Amino acid sequence: MSSVSQFPWQQEAIIHHSQRLMYSFKHWTGRCLLDVSGTPKEIAQALFEAPFVLISHGIEADPIFNYGNRKALQLWELSWSEFTKMPSRQSAEEVVQEERDRLLAEAATKGFSNFSGVRITSTGKQFQIQDGILWNLLNEQNQHCGQAAVYSKCKFI
Repeated sequence: MSSVSQFPWQQEAIIHHSQRLMYSFKHWTGRCLLDVSGTPKEIAQALFEAPFVLISHGIEADPIFNYGNRKALQLWELSWSEFTKMPSRQSAEEVVQEERDRLLAEAATKGFSNFSGVRITSTGKQFQIQDGILWNLLNEQNQHCGQAAVYSKCKFI
């Protein structure tokens, strides 16, 4: 496994993206995503190793995951390079796509949304998410540049 796959938090783009994740979460919710201090690289590492699932996707017509921390990669049973090529819609089965689309639209309008729902791993295992938060990502000009989600409560069903 390459160091990019093992330690993506060391890449400049991911260090920068980690700052966006932290800033945007605080902007929309008023809370800290993770109580951590240090250099941007240390913060990126702490997010990647955090005890919760953290994912994000971009703003493509069919959004592609552009971030998944270690817990996310383990949950979806994918490497970094596999996860960051996957359309985020593939994280939900067809029968729950309508609810997922409603949730994404709600977050896009309000800035963030609380959610629960069923998702699937890359091997087809279903899991139930509880008490998740989905929020809009903002770039340095406060323009929408994606969405992210965080949760620590999930169980296989």
